[in-house]
Amino acid sequence: MPADLAMIAYDGTDNAKRAVRYAARFLGTRRVVVVTAWEPMVRQAARMSGLSGVLQPEWVPDEEAEDVALTDARALNDEGVALARAEGLDAEGKCTECSTTIWNALVEAADEIDADLVVSGTRGLTGLRALLQSSVADHVLKHSHRPVLIVPPGRDD
Repeated sequence: MPADLAMIAYDGTDNAKRAVRYAARFLGTRRVVVVTAWEPMVRQAARMSGLSGVLQPEWVPDEEAEDVALTDARALNDEGVALARAEGLDAEGKCTECSTTIWNALVEAADEIDADLVVSGTRGLTGLRALLQSSVADHVLKHSHRPVLIVPPGRDD
């Protein structure tokens, strides 16, 4: 029985684009939600300040203007939806705010839309690099209770 709804994690990388193409090629469903996770600039600034070890001046976002990170996420998501539609999928888009980790935001988004399958590209790291830098896709696979299709980078990518 084919899945009724698949969620495709999309961040604009070549690996994410490859995941969209494979989803269109191999999934029985044509209905997908392309999800882009984003982190508000105020949290990004605080995280970077903490990583640098240097106290940064407090940055206060403009409450009137849309967060630039959300603007960027919407543009990336629109690109992913357009790619999915060009591949013949019945696609809609969703941007989900990340409050902890990207992988957690994706797992929560899959739960929210009740996805039957989660599709994600991965960097395809191996060996020691894979142990030190596990990917978002690895974490989604380990923490989601839904089936996950991970599309590795191709040899020609």
